[in-house]
Amino acid sequence: MTTLQSVPRPTRGVVNPAAGEKIFRLERYLPDADLAPFIEHFWLVAWTLPDGVVHVQRTLPSPCIHVVFDAGRTAVFGVMTGAFEYTLRGSGRVLGLRFRPGEFRGFLRQPVQTATNRELPLSAVFDCDDAEAERSVLGAADDAAMMAAASAIIRTALPALDPQTERVAFVLDTIQNNPDITQVQQLAEQVNISVRRLQILFKEYVGATPKWVIRRNRLLDASDLLAKGSTVDLAALAQALGYYDQAHFTTDFEKLVGKPPADYRRSCKEQS
Repeated sequence: MTTLQSVPRPTRGVVNPAAGEKIFRLERYLPDADLAPFIEHFWLVAWTLPDGVVHVQRTLPSPCIHVVFDAGRTAVFGVMTGAFEYTLRGSGRVLGLRFRPGEFRGFLRQPVQTATNRELPLSAVFDCDDAEAERSVLGAADDAAMMAAASAIIRTALPALDPQTERVAFVLDTIQNNPDITQVQQLAEQVNISVRRLQILFKEYVGATPKWVIRRNRLLDASDLLAKGSTVDLAALAQALGYYDQAHFTTDFEKLVGKPPADYRRSCKEQS
């Protein structure tokens, strides 16, 4: 039986997290031991809004594949290279499974890049009926029962462990934990892998290019700082992130987050 093991609420990748906390319940739970090598965590969003109230939540992309159970939109979501917006109204709940980077390669049985920016039916990967799978999860009584139903579906297609995913995890951890890495060549030197080999590895297992993952992490670093109201100089921040000038940083930040850096910092302060 699936038991609830909560992990800290995420803020990284959630645009204006202080505002979201007032609108919906967001939980993260660890998977059962047999699924832990493949799944980083379950995430659950539940909300009840008054009539006429609508909230649009923006979430920033990650180099992970998600299986999402959502009424009328249950699917396997490949790595999405752009930000994702979800409109909340009325009441509802969504359960998602965030797979560890690289680990979906065994389920997909082909390069992960083939699913990038795509949504696949569950039945394309797992031994299930799509409609019945959605009903079994969203119709469950509580969080634990939803997780148990989703876990049963994942177990229909568990692959053998792939030792190559350890290298993928090491490279991605290196990017996240070293904010001074802003170029692919720097990464290649840090992890002692050629640029060409990195590109092949990411195509096969990650679903996004090394350049994209590096840039995405640095922009997340910036959004985290600004969401906390940091008074950091934006020109200096752009330079630290590897941008040629502040204008290019502002363009990329607004494209991803939805607002220029200064406006985003201001809006987060207003909601805190």
